[in-house]
Amino acid sequence: MELFDLKRNLSTVANQLKATENSITEKAADPNVPLEDVKALKEKRDDLKERFDLLKNQHDVLEAEQKEQIQASLQKAKAGVTPGLTSDDPKVQKTSAKAGLFRAAMRKEVPAQEIRAALGDNNGTGGEKLLPKTVSQELLHEPFVTNPLRSVSTYTSVTNLEIPKVDFTLDDDDFIQDTETAKELEVEGSVVTFGRRKFKVKAKVSETILAASDTDLVATVERALQSGLAAKEKKVSFATTPKTGEEEMSFYSAGIKEVSGESKYKAIKKAIADLPEDFRENAKVMMTYADYLEIIETLANGSATLYNSQPEQIIGKPVVFSDAAVQPIVGDFRYSHFNYDPAITYESDKDISTGENLFVLTAWFDHKIKLKSAFRIASVVTAP
Repeated sequence: MELFDLKRNLSTVANQLKATENSITEKAADPNVPLEDVKALKEKRDDLKERFDLLKNQHDVLEAEQKEQIQASLQKAKAGVTPGLTSDDPKVQKTSAKAGLFRAAMRKEVPAQEIRAALGDNNGTGGEKLLPKTVSQELLHEPFVTNPLRSVSTYTSVTNLEIPKVDFTLDDDDFIQDTETAKELEVEGSVVTFGRRKFKVKAKVSETILAASDTDLVATVERALQSGLAAKEKKVSFATTPKTGEEEMSFYSAGIKEVSGESKYKAIKKAIADLPEDFRENAKVMMTYADYLEIIETLANGSATLYNSQPEQIIGKPVVFSDAAVQPIVGDFRYSHFNYDPAITYESDKDISTGENLFVLTAWFDHKIKLKSAFRIASVVTAP
């Protein structure tokens, strides 16, 4: 039982004891009250007194222990060591704090205050189970090798985000020379509103990892969560048959213009040329490595020279490889925007069949293609 609960219970029993003693005095002075009633009240008083003494002893012991912990924490703080953590090295402290958070979650405990403080928990109570801000920022904003969009798309973490599709305007309403962009703004509006699509990532943690070093535990959980976030982003962004309600999140079903050519190479070249000048300047090509090798093989025609060239020299624009890009996507990927709701939460569970602990992260995010006219999809004309 926490000290706060003990104090509350002790106060309740004390009030009952005082009321009973007052009642004994009143009834003993009243000759009309049977003596049996007074004896019953005395028995109740004795019972309450015994309960009060037991609670008081527990309270005093726990209060003394907490005072010792506070004194020890103050001494460590003066020495420059975060309370509850084992090193004065900030990196080691942070790893220890993360490990403490993960262990507490999987053991159904509230993380210690010093752990939450070390991880930057603005909530401060742990009652809402908010993932501390430094952990959530790293999970969302650290670069991921497995998700190529991380290096080219825009990422934010803002609740109910609304942003303009075009960053600036002029007094002249016709300043946008690209007719496709102008039509898109007229039909769909000039503001992008991000929604909240919920999904869960489950990190499986064995008992041996849970009991292992802080470094191993943190690496295992973070690697799983990072991979899960990246996989979900990539899945919805390149889905050829997206789930209902997720159509606008995919490059292939959001209504981006297709440009056709006799081959992948010619289609990509045409798509680049078809982009408005403002978008073409910062355009990149997202394609599979297999498609690139096919282009090189066709262009090389038996010569090994092209195999040593950089992809940008061959395609004409920087190339980003992704096996998920089943059709090459050409465009200014700054207009591909991911937004996460910062209220990421965590919980834990246990897989009874395997005995593994699950650290479950719940996140809400949305992917918007802010301007469809900033992209083109290169497709090959099928021979009749």
